[in-house]
Amino acid sequence: MTRTPSKPLVLVALLLAAFVINLDTTLVNVALPTLTRELGATDSQLQWVVDAYNLVFAALLLTSGSLSDRFGRKGMLMAGLLVFGVASFVGGYATTPEELIAARAVMGLGAAMTFPATLALLTGVFTSRKERALSIGLWGATAGVAIALGPIVGGFLLEHYSWGSIFYTLGPVSLAVIILVALYVPRSKSQVAHRLDYLGLVLSAGFMGLLVYTIIEAPTRGWTSSATLAGFAGSVVLLAVFILGERHIAQPMLDVRLFKDMRFTAASVSVTISFFTLFGFIFLITQYFQFIRTYSALSTGVHLLPVAAAVALGSTFGTRLAVRVGTKVIVTAGLALQAAFYFWVASDISPTLSYGIIAGQMVVFGLGMGLTSAPATESIMGAVAGDQAGVGSAVNDSTRLLGGTLGVAVIGSVYATQYDSRLHTTLPASLPPGPSDLAHQSVGGAFGVADQLAAHGQAALGAAVRHAATGAFDHGLTTGCLVAAYVAVAGALLAGVFLPAQPAPPQGDLPGAGARPGGSGTTM
Repeated sequence: MTRTPSKPLVLVALLLAAFVINLDTTLVNVALPTLTRELGATDSQLQWVVDAYNLVFAALLLTSGSLSDRFGRKGMLMAGLLVFGVASFVGGYATTPEELIAARAVMGLGAAMTFPATLALLTGVFTSRKERALSIGLWGATAGVAIALGPIVGGFLLEHYSWGSIFYTLGPVSLAVIILVALYVPRSKSQVAHRLDYLGLVLSAGFMGLLVYTIIEAPTRGWTSSATLAGFAGSVVLLAVFILGERHIAQPMLDVRLFKDMRFTAASVSVTISFFTLFGFIFLITQYFQFIRTYSALSTGVHLLPVAAAVALGSTFGTRLAVRVGTKVIVTAGLALQAAFYFWVASDISPTLSYGIIAGQMVVFGLGMGLTSAPATESIMGAVAGDQAGVGSAVNDSTRLLGGTLGVAVIGSVYATQYDSRLHTTLPASLPPGPSDLAHQSVGGAFGVADQLAAHGQAALGAAVRHAATGAFDHGLTTGCLVAAYVAVAGALLAGVFLPAQPAPPQGDLPGAGARPGGSGTTM
């Protein structure tokens, strides 16, 4: 039996599925100090609580997207939510860091199964460009809102319940979303029978996994260390073999000829850069709020609300504006706004800067982020044939994750290097080696040293350490902002030169077209 789905209910179900996955991106970060106290997690283990999720998520995105095209996007979405929810629920009851890291890795598998299917299903139901632009705009808005709400939700749960509540509450939430998807989302898969491209599945997972792992470890190992260079070289080799294999196989997992289409490639680069700046922003601003402004985790989340609202607004209206005036203009303007934000912050950031100014800066950034990523995503999905919507969505998601991972790694490394360098010249010479080493590790460690000195009657020395650490943090943050600004400028120039002004109308806009070629059907 075939019936027309209720589009608003389909949209709500898919947006909630995307929201749950995006929420976890920042939700776990607020629990890290508590995990040190209650599970005895080391710094390395804390890193892998975060990175195990990101690594598996990145490695299996293309594989999951391809399998969803072949076997069904709705089924893959529901299975992914189930894996994600169960793993999160179990992780909330972990008694050792190793158990929690394992649960986070399985959550990454669930996220990889879920996320590409949400966007692929949206583009299968909303086929005209105007509908697709609006639905993708709302889909993009969920990312900004969820990322900003993560610290708020996490901070609230930590203040009222145990650390485990951050994980096990996602279990029932995932179950509720599964029910919504089961009731309202139509079945969808490629109508063209394809053989599974086993080599492509393995090589894509190996390439993305090795690349993301290398980026994660680079700040610790050193960007020019032999291990880092070997990791990047291995990633290039795997990518080259993947491209050669996909070009010569009869039914490739990913038609690499898509990258000749600047609507696809330039938009993918724009998404990568926008998430580079987003995660760089989150990395810098959360430390600024918590260490320099001494906000709690919950208060930090609340103070991030202007950027969340602006991302939602920019995403929703950005796709609609792109339909009217062209994707090139809107995406270029969005990246220019992100660059302007970082230049603005670098010019006047200080411990006493008015929050009103900071809120205004965050609105500029949020609008730029929304105007960039949602229209660029719409451009990517509009360039992909319907029978490859899952893998096309996975490419988009991979660029987001790769950009975010690079943003934290690169900007974090720049900040840490500049912080350490400035501290070498400003830290009091009378400070003993032990406390000095601790101060060099992080600004939080430096403030802890300052507090201990003050508590032991050395208030003047403690104040000098705090002043030096604050100045070093400001120097590192300013330099990190300038790096992000120049990356955004480069992105704006690339989008302005290479992104097509207006794409050709998709098949769904043609008279009498009921679905995109090879696209989804709606069956019950």
